[in-house]
Amino acid sequence: QVQLAESGGGLVQAGGSLRLSCVASGSIYSINSMSWHRQAVGKQRELVARVERGGNTDYSDSVKGRFTISLDIAKDNVYLQMNNLKPEDTAVYYCNANITVFRDGDDSLVGDFWGLGTQVIVSS
Repeated sequence: QVQLAESGGGLVQAGGSLRLSCVASGSIYSINSMSWHRQAVGKQRELVARVERGGNTDYSDSVKGRFTISLDIAKDNVYLQMNNLKPEDTAVYYCNANITVFRDGDDSLVGDFWGLGTQVIVSS
């Protein structure tokens, strides 16, 4: 079993910054990738940023240049530094991790896990 716990959400004025953190715990053989998604009221959940174990990153166009995702493999943590926040960034932010929970030779078990989310509100 794997658990993800997010923290760092809150209320901030437009132009401000927040740093979200997510820690994975439980039966982890290796983390393959971690990502942040968000869901605003009345909208579908969307990918914000993803980082792979090797360090490759990917961002949605709406946050490029403002958000930075980073992965601390040793601590099983992923961070999302959010700068120059805008009211349209208001959403619940969810952490996702693609994790190998078991490996024995050619046999492996890989799962996709989600946190419960942390609320980010950006006031104008």
